[in-house]
Amino acid sequence: MTIDRRLFLANTAAALALPAATRAAPVASDTPVFVTANTRWQTAYDKALAVLAGNVRVLPYVPDPVLIEGAQYQGIWQECGPHEALVYRHWRPDVARASHRTFFDLQRADGQLPANNKLTETGFGQIQMVVPIAATAWELARATGDGELLETAYRACSAWDGWLMRHRNTRGTGLIEGFCTYDTGHDNSPRWAGVPNQCPNKDARRFPQGFALPRLCPDLSATVYGGRRALAEMARALGRTADAARWDEQAEAIRRLILDRLYVAEDAAFYDLDADDRFVRVRGDILTRVVGEHVVDRRTFDSLWQHQLGNPKAFWTPYPLPSIALDDPTFVRPIPGNSWGGAAQALTALRTGRWMDHYRRSAEFGTLMNQWCEAIQRDPTFRQQIDPVTGAFTQADSAGYSPSALVMVDFTWRLVGVQRAGEELHWNCRPRHPAAQGTRVALKTDKGRLATLSYDARGVTLHLDTVRVARIDGGSVRLVTDADGRPLRLTGFEALPQSLTLRLRDGRPQRLVVAANTDVPLQV
Repeated sequence: MTIDRRLFLANTAAALALPAATRAAPVASDTPVFVTANTRWQTAYDKALAVLAGNVRVLPYVPDPVLIEGAQYQGIWQECGPHEALVYRHWRPDVARASHRTFFDLQRADGQLPANNKLTETGFGQIQMVVPIAATAWELARATGDGELLETAYRACSAWDGWLMRHRNTRGTGLIEGFCTYDTGHDNSPRWAGVPNQCPNKDARRFPQGFALPRLCPDLSATVYGGRRALAEMARALGRTADAARWDEQAEAIRRLILDRLYVAEDAAFYDLDADDRFVRVRGDILTRVVGEHVVDRRTFDSLWQHQLGNPKAFWTPYPLPSIALDDPTFVRPIPGNSWGGAAQALTALRTGRWMDHYRRSAEFGTLMNQWCEAIQRDPTFRQQIDPVTGAFTQADSAGYSPSALVMVDFTWRLVGVQRAGEELHWNCRPRHPAAQGTRVALKTDKGRLATLSYDARGVTLHLDTVRVARIDGGSVRLVTDADGRPLRLTGFEALPQSLTLRLRDGRPQRLVVAANTDVPLQV
């Protein structure tokens, strides 16, 4: 759903009249609340929030605090920092805003966005992008009604798209090219075996000679596709109809190129295509990045799921999702530190919220979330990566890593809490879940309403402010409502069919059975 410029301005006139520092200051009473009788879960959740609070820092050149990556990574990276801060926005809206503005404020005159901003330097030696900053900026601006951020993001991300097409389309294909390992953030990955980490002289416009470069990269191209879709939505919100149509057209053009040139149907996999027009046949988490931007249709996704992403021999390991398929000959064991050669990465887990529900794998998403939360509770040091088979954390020197802490927090809310999804509210009701033992959660919505879930021995009661939205007894199910609490549908997100009793505002009991990954429309 889109909104126009007038609605943005109407929603934010009072807020934008305040000084920026006043606007950004977090309000303690608006902080989300999660309280459970499960002390093991509560301890891990509270530790995660403490890690995140400790990773809010002020970096060089930008005066406002941002969420850094943490552990040995003392900075913020374009591939992940804005997305992580977006997940954290209900706790620190000022940090979410600044974590985007950092990249826009440090943008070069030719349109290049920095790959990172660290305590030691601001990096321009690679493009290092995964989740499109245009997409996270649009979501943040839309959710908060921030017209100023919308204008800034639209200008900056438009210029960034132009830079990429000038300097990362040297083969003239219309796809985005990878020049070095750090372009995709795949440190120590067999995907980039033998290729230098950075571009020559830390100049992202140049590629090293002698490595069959540049490559056409499906994930980098998918990032641009997702960015263009967001730019189209921003343009519509700004009343720029012609711009929106142009971005829509360009987004569809690169999507078709990804599918036509970089997808190998017989393998059900996307691969890089090197400068000699040979596929780099390493099955890695490129797949998750392509589906993360919704490049493929449902039919293609189902093939990817059957053969790769949902295949226990490949990516659907006991602790999903490895960075290289378990059955790929290049999988690296023993698993070293900072390895995109097989370890299941917290960053990949955190990004699953961008695609698993979209492609109607909500039940499997629940399994993944449970497994990651269990691994973290066994070892709540919040490190970077786990062994995808055993669930053991494998990097001793990475304690205090923001993505791992965000996985614990975000997954808790996706499992037993409430979340905003576009213009909807998703009430995730799992009365029998370990995190639902005498649990109460409360979240201030973007419309200023207080959404609460209160669990007891039989079920869960949902309120929006003082108005009861629903009562659910028995099985687990997601209730989807609009922003004002009007029920729209139920979604099955458990592997087995769920029998439950639903009472909406009229109090009339409805006995229902909801199967996995299916919707039941509701009428009031």
